[in-house]
Order: sequence, then C-alpha cells, then structure tokens
Amino acid sequence: MDPQTLTQMLTDKNTFSFSKLKYKYGKDNFSEYYSLLSDFFYRKIPLKDFSGNHFVYSPAQVQIISQSLKRLMQDYSGEKYGMKAMEDEIVSTLSIEKIETQRESVRRILEGQAPVSPSEEKAYGIKKALDFISDPSNRITAENLNKLYQMMINDYLEPESKLPPGELYRNDSVYIIDSFGQPVHKGLDSEKLSDYVDNLILFIDNDSDEIDQVLKSAMIHYYFAYLHPYFDGNGRTARILQLWYLVQKGYTSALFIPFSLFVNQKKSVYYKSFKLIAENTEESKVSDMTPFLYFFTQNVFSQFENYDVDDDILAEFRAVLESGSVTEKEKDLFYFVLSNYGSAEFSTKDLEKDFRNVAYATVRTFVLKFEELGLLKSQKYGARTKYRIHD
Repeated sequence: MDPQTLTQMLTDKNTFSFSKLKYKYGKDNFSEYYSLLSDFFYRKIPLKDFSGNHFVYSPAQVQIISQSLKRLMQDYSGEKYGMKAMEDEIVSTLSIEKIETQRESVRRILEGQAPVSPSEEKAYGIKKALDFISDPSNRITAENLNKLYQMMINDYLEPESKLPPGELYRNDSVYIIDSFGQPVHKGLDSEKLSDYVDNLILFIDNDSDEIDQVLKSAMIHYYFAYLHPYFDGNGRTARILQLWYLVQKGYTSALFIPFSLFVNQKKSVYYKSFKLIAENTEESKVSDMTPFLYFFTQNVFSQFENYDVDDDILAEFRAVLESGSVTEKEKDLFYFVLSNYGSAEFSTKDLEKDFRNVAYATVRTFVLKFEELGLLKSQKYGARTKYRIHD
C-alpha cells in the first residue's frame, strides 16, 4: 500500500467503519490497512471478548488533549460533589435511556427530600449511588458493585427485572433491542459473568498497565455495558462505574463534571460507537474498542474545559485563600456557589435558603466582598440583584 492511500484511510471520516473502508478502498487495500493496524497500531487490553480473545485499541487514534484534563485535576475540597453538575448528570443519564424527569424533582432529591414518584425514585437511586462512590473508602469490589446496583437500580425495579435473591448478577439471558424491536446485542452468558466481572475488577485495580487512567475509565464504561451483567440498568451502572473508577484514582473532580450531559448531547453517536465495534468484530474477528474511546475523546473529555466555571476563577480564588483574607465560612460559601449554581445566577435569598446553616447578614457580606474581589459579579433586575461567578 502506498503512503498516500494509508493516510487517506487513517483520516477518512469513516475510518472506524471497516465495512465502509473496504467498500471505498477495495478488499486488497483494506487487507493491507488492517495488517498495518494489527502490527503497528493495536495494543492489547487485558479484557476478553465473549470468544475469549483480548480486546485491542489503537492509542494513536485516541489521544486526549491535555488541556481537556485540567478540570479533572482541580481540587473542589469542601463538597463531595457538585450539585449543579450532578443535577445535569442525573437528568442526562436518565434521558439517555429515554427516562424523562423534571429538573426541579432532581434538585429536591439532591437536597435530601424523599422521592414521591417512580421517576424521582430513579433519581434518588442515582443520588444514593453518588453518595456511595464519593466516599473513597468504598473500593470497587464485586460486593460493593452489588451494593451500588441494589441502591441505585434494583430496589426500584419490577419483580421480574430484579436480581434473584443472593445473586450478584442475572441468571438468564438478556438482549439489547433496537427501536425496531430487533436484538442488536446479547449480554454475556450468565454462567460466565462472575469470572468476567472479576477480571474487570482486576483490570480496575491494576495501576501498572501503562494505560492512561482517564482513557481507561472509558474502557471500563464500554466493557461493563458490553457484558450487561443485569436485566436492567446496565447503562446507568456503566456510567456511574466510570465516575467511581476516576474518584478511586484521585480524580474527585469527576463528580463536578456531568459526563452524561456530554454523552446525551451526542447520544446517537454514543450508541453508534457500540454498533461499530460489533460490526468491525464481525468483519475482522478482532474486538477493537477504539470507536468507543474515540467517541469519548472527541465528545466527552474534550468538553470538560467548557463546562461552567473558568479555571482562571479557581486560580484567583486559590490566590485569595492563600492571602488569608477570607473566613472559613466564606470559603465554604464560595465552594457551595461553585458546586450548586455553576455559572447560573442566584440571589442572596437563594443562597441563604440553599446553604441553610447561615445567617442572611453573612450571605450579604459574602456576596459584596467577593464581588469586590472580582470573583462574583452582580446584575440588577429592578429592585432585585442577582449574582453569578465572574467570567
């Protein structure tokens, strides 16, 4: 194969669709192209497909822009997760599965109110899961994974969809059905689930495999969904498991970024990446995870730096903290504003009500002081004044 054709195939808009590459460039060119991928691009992942062969991926095609990871490196000490971000996360992860819920309902659940409807129960389950994974002492084990699933999904399922008592995983077959009612994927045979999930947990625990941890989180997400260990709720669990892994590896700010918001914005592409992997496996007999990883690098990780709070504001706030010019209460209030409102406006009454344990005079002093420091800005609406993070 000449270098020009290779370059064209690597940069083709359908480079991750083997059937389209074969059709466009011919069988011989595709055969050479695939041999080059296998010999020089592919790297094995210590996770096996249903045939017992290792998954692979092409690191050269899924580079993460370092700028995108700055948000994951931030320290949001003071809150276990961002309320605004996790509101977006819950609404979006449910929307991906065509489960509609009201933002106001999710907000009430995150504030600690009890669920009063089936959709609120689903949101409440995710809230409990977020509380669970935000505690670093809750390690990822088979038993804790079951705890997570029970509190997030299983407790709210109809009896026929629940796990059998005492079982960690389903005990029967499960199929993913498309919009036409046709099966597009069959989960792993139930008798193999324990061994495969145990191997996934070994992969999660292995820090010496030289795989970028952020990219590895997407591998975990894909593989869990691929196995489909439960009768229902596999997608939500896969998305929470990705966040859980990142928290375990020290990226606690993963709970201040709504991964599922970005997935939901490109939902059709998200599902297409699963389909491409299955189609490519049929074509090549090799399970290549690259299409899914590419989706995450291009549509999720790349969006982190654009979500809500400017990094410069955090840097300015740290400088103010180091100067010793703010009180502990003011520090807690600012972190609360970051995690609850993000870039949205709020009033002093909003902050007094939402923060709860604070006097109105303290809130008033805080907003005026932080506006003077350049960390907040105000906007008048008649007799009312709203504040927001300065951009």
